[in-house]
Amino acid sequence: MFAEFACLSNFTFLTGASHPEEYVQRALELGIGAVAIADENSVAGIVRAHAQCRDIARRVQERRVWDRRNAPIGPPRPEGIAPPPSFPVYQVPRLIPAARLIFADAPQVIALPVNRAGWGSLTRLLSIGRLRAEKGSCTLGLSDLMEFADGLHLLLLPQAEQTPGGAGGWGPHMDGLTRRFGGRMHLLMAPAYDGGDRARFAQLADLARHLDLPPLASAAPKMHHGRRRRLGDVLSAIRLRSKVEDLGRAAMANGEQRLRSGAEMRRLFRGYEDAVDNAARLAAQLTFSLDELRYDYPDEGRGSETPPQRLRRLAEEGLRWRYPGGAPERVRGLLEHELALIGKLKYDPYFLTVRDIVAFARSRGILCQGRGSAANSVVCYCLGVTSVSPELGTMVFERFVSEARDEPPDIDVDFEHERREEVIQWIYERYGRHRAGLCATVIHYRGKRAIREVGRAMGLTEDTISALSSQLWGFFSAKGVEAERMREIGLDPSSRRLQLTMQLVEEIIGFPRHLSQHVGGFIITQGRLDELVPIENATMEGRTVICWDKDDIDTLGILKVDVLSLGMLTCIRKAFDLMQQHHQLDYSLATLPPEDPAVYNMLCRADSIGVFQVESRAQMNFLPRMQPRNFYDLVIEVAIVRPGPIQGDMVHPYIRRRNNEEPVHFPSDALGEVLGKTLGVPLFQEQAMQIAIVGAGFTPEQADRLRRSLATFKKHGNVSEFRSLFLRGMARNGYDAEFSERCFSQIEGFGSYGFPESHAASFALLVYASAWIKCHHPGIFACALLNAQPMGFYAPAQIVRDARAHGVAVRPVCINNSYWDNVMEPDGEGGLALRLGFRQVKGLRDEDAAWLTAARGNGYTEVEDVWRKAGIAPPVIARLAEADAFAALGLNRREALWAAKAITARKPLPLFARELEGEGLCEPEADLPQMGLGEEVVEDYVAMRLSLRAHPVALIRHLLTPQSPGGGAGRGPGK
Repeated sequence: MFAEFACLSNFTFLTGASHPEEYVQRALELGIGAVAIADENSVAGIVRAHAQCRDIARRVQERRVWDRRNAPIGPPRPEGIAPPPSFPVYQVPRLIPAARLIFADAPQVIALPVNRAGWGSLTRLLSIGRLRAEKGSCTLGLSDLMEFADGLHLLLLPQAEQTPGGAGGWGPHMDGLTRRFGGRMHLLMAPAYDGGDRARFAQLADLARHLDLPPLASAAPKMHHGRRRRLGDVLSAIRLRSKVEDLGRAAMANGEQRLRSGAEMRRLFRGYEDAVDNAARLAAQLTFSLDELRYDYPDEGRGSETPPQRLRRLAEEGLRWRYPGGAPERVRGLLEHELALIGKLKYDPYFLTVRDIVAFARSRGILCQGRGSAANSVVCYCLGVTSVSPELGTMVFERFVSEARDEPPDIDVDFEHERREEVIQWIYERYGRHRAGLCATVIHYRGKRAIREVGRAMGLTEDTISALSSQLWGFFSAKGVEAERMREIGLDPSSRRLQLTMQLVEEIIGFPRHLSQHVGGFIITQGRLDELVPIENATMEGRTVICWDKDDIDTLGILKVDVLSLGMLTCIRKAFDLMQQHHQLDYSLATLPPEDPAVYNMLCRADSIGVFQVESRAQMNFLPRMQPRNFYDLVIEVAIVRPGPIQGDMVHPYIRRRNNEEPVHFPSDALGEVLGKTLGVPLFQEQAMQIAIVGAGFTPEQADRLRRSLATFKKHGNVSEFRSLFLRGMARNGYDAEFSERCFSQIEGFGSYGFPESHAASFALLVYASAWIKCHHPGIFACALLNAQPMGFYAPAQIVRDARAHGVAVRPVCINNSYWDNVMEPDGEGGLALRLGFRQVKGLRDEDAAWLTAARGNGYTEVEDVWRKAGIAPPVIARLAEADAFAALGLNRREALWAAKAITARKPLPLFARELEGEGLCEPEADLPQMGLGEEVVEDYVAMRLSLRAHPVALIRHLLTPQSPGGGAGRGPGK
């Protein structure tokens, strides 16, 4: 059976015109036994093809089982006559891992791993080439291939034109290749589809005999189907920054460079059928599969202490740390239960890896908080990974760490966004760059980018492209809506070029464009990471990444530790520092006073500006309706105001049931156990899985596939494929159709954005912590929030206004009293005032602020002092003057700015900086007009984006106030 060895997928970015999955699906349709995705210097796309092969095999097996169970029962057959098959014979295509290697000093080859060692050779080779080049490039020489030849089989690609060395460019290299690879080589024969293939095949057959290599036939496909030709030309135009009509020879000559069946290949290679047969024979020899990749966790044992022993010791130490007075029996029982399950599944090293990363962060004073499927457990609470007490949690550990899911548990750790890089570099330093790397993120084409780039390639004007990208993206499937919107924005929907552009835009949606780095997903291995997956440089200095994204890692069951950043953790840590400094209060996330009624009263009033997760307008609208009174209410609050629950119509039923406006009814006791705590409304991903298992009879494996389809920001949502399976299962278990439909529509809502309960619990703790600080120390909270910018929904002006509304005295930026950060200082009445820092001044750098504060000693007395003592450049002094930072010296904004400009104008030498006995250059006095309140407020916003003088609307309130009965307008501030 034929095998194709040279499929170029769209992971050869902007060149291949088909997804790896499409090649596998098309191979199934054509009856091709095996396909090799051979992208240029990359294996980035092959895991997707591997996953598609596995999915096809699973579906074929399910179909076979169904056919056997439903085969008709007929009369007994005469002896000796075999019954006909009760199901069709399916040929499941097999993936052959491969990569096309581009050399600087030799023609191209396709490298095929023969075994696991060969895969390691290939990934090491690609790593070497990519680490010596900038991101997105690979620099390889033939000597690199010679060094990493073990376990590889080569398909030599002759050069299109003869070179002085002859032999298709391979003449000078054959002696070395023959010695190194022996019989592990073929010569690839591929058509050019230009009418000259018969002569080309004869020439290639002669070359194969000359090189003493067996020939091997390939269609050299760049697309799975000929209908992708137009899109292939568009991709070439985008890559070459050209228009399609200007591509010339860079355009595809026809639609023939596609995947072909064995019968087509035999017709195409008539007279050279042995090359087609060689492909099948070679495929039978190459049995290596990505399923053989075994990921080894880092062995986190110490000395003679095994990982299970070390995990138990650290967990018991943490239990004594968390519960100085002795842990409750329930917590001890849960700890033993979790440790036993972790040990049975051999996940001890995973928990130890996460613990060590968190321990490093805490040793540096970096605030962090774990979340994820396994983070809200007693083990993680004792290890310090999370601060969510197990008494507050309601999750069941087996729901996330179970024998049904043959994959590591998921733990994400959020760190302060300003200091996460310290943690990342420590991981590289501890494990070595050959053992640790960040995941990739595949950047896919989405609406606006697709319209812009396809539109330019198709020759649309920039005005047309701008109109389309601003009005139409996201509506490609609704043809009527699309045409109507086009008319609204002045475009002609009947234009052939415009119609073709929109068809191509719809087709390119979801295509990978390039690789970027994941926000923080680390792969850490016991052995060499570059023998598992290629490593390459990231754009950001000091970082290296792998070429697979989180979905690929999931497919192969590889551990990933998410080292993420969170601005609110920076804010909370700075608030804790300020509370320690000014009030000698030593709090942490785990030791804040729990269940404080004053905090919940504040949240019920929607007084939540700046509070984590509940500061949006939607949350502020929901808080008074929900009236949260305990921690689990916050867990629900975090999860419910999201697109998934809103689209699934879960919000209003929950509120009505919470307010006793409608009864809470469970169709069965089994579902009551699943949905009891959320009043019968599914709010979390875990509940969706449990409904599928308990209500619809899903197996754990099917429920896990459902969970994956509900993943946040899923690129190719496929939750609807479970619809019929779910509805049949619910009907089989006695649930009525209306309830089943409603359940599935609610579950489907998670396809847009579903929130796991474990994540919601971790976020709820940060909600409570930030709300507690705001409630009891509003000045410190505002100060920490300003120092953690940029983050959150609100600008500094709104944060300052909210602080003043809570009775906090806010003082302006001052040349003699401010620092880079905002600080708290005595207000003279036994309290604290918030002093704005130089960071609020637009365009000022922290380096300038450091020089300014270090040199001021007992204070500056005039503008020129700042220039002379601190060496600050005159333009920086002018920015300080514009921010009115010299007001404490008795200078208004214009006077200070005049003095700053005077320094710029004269620039005297340091020797003559001071007048001698009244002589020297003196700036003449200027009679500067005073600024009005409106002008001051405007200048405040220009310089600092906030003002302490007045709200801008207050200046025109007299114009907005309705006429009084007496006929006069309400009085406002003067002009």
